[in-house]
Amino acid sequence: MKIFYKIAVFAFFLLGSVQMQAQCAMCRAALETGGDTSQAEAVNDGIVYLMIFPYLLVALVGIAVYRLYNKKQKQPKQEVQG
Repeated sequence: MKIFYKIAVFAFFLLGSVQMQAQCAMCRAALETGGDTSQAEAVNDGIVYLMIFPYLLVALVGIAVYRLYNKKQKQPKQEVQG
């Protein structure tokens, strides 16, 4: 049963890939009124480009937290002398 599940998931991702359009409705309406589709594609590419930075920032913060956590775990514990 596991092999069927793996094949089904693989087929879904392989066959289900569709080119996405990351464009808001107002931008699309403004750009579709003209006959020049290259401008609409350029705006779409710009939107996708701007979407990368929030993900990069979250990844960098995650890496920093991970390194701090590991650094804290590797420090030897000091015994308290009384």
